[in-house]
Amino acid sequence: MYRILRERAEVRERRRQAAHPPRVKPELVATAPNTVWSWDVTKLRGPDRRVFFCLYTMIDIHSRYTVGWMVADREHKEFARQFVTESVARQNADARRLTIHADRGAIQTAKSVAEPMADLGVSRSHSRPRTSNDNPYSESQYKSLKYRPDFPTRFACIAHARE
Repeated sequence: MYRILRERAEVRERRRQAAHPPRVKPELVATAPNTVWSWDVTKLRGPDRRVFFCLYTMIDIHSRYTVGWMVADREHKEFARQFVTESVARQNADARRLTIHADRGAIQTAKSVAEPMADLGVSRSHSRPRTSNDNPYSESQYKSLKYRPDFPTRFACIAHARE
């Protein structure tokens, strides 16, 4: 039956399926310092199993300079909001020329983080959904950090992680 239908081009999907438009890959081009930053959060092993500290970092993709970092005991949108606003203020960056790129983590897309960015005039950019390689700058920085020979396997306390 299917052989005959295939010969007549009558085999097709019978269910209605949504056709989503293809997502555009974000192109991050920094022509000068303080124009495009990338930020992300990674986990650092704590003193015991299932105990982690969160390292927030923001880098300038033009110079690969770390413009801000913070170690917290957990991921939280208020920590992220504070981290982003302090990083912009510390660098005295022209917020109207600044684009901050992030992946689609819960705190990166949180409204409490988006509002201060909008108030400052910073434009935001996000990775495509379920695409892990759209934020290569931060991911590369974390791999370089964690694969150093002198990087500890575990941190005794949050003060040790900050040190």
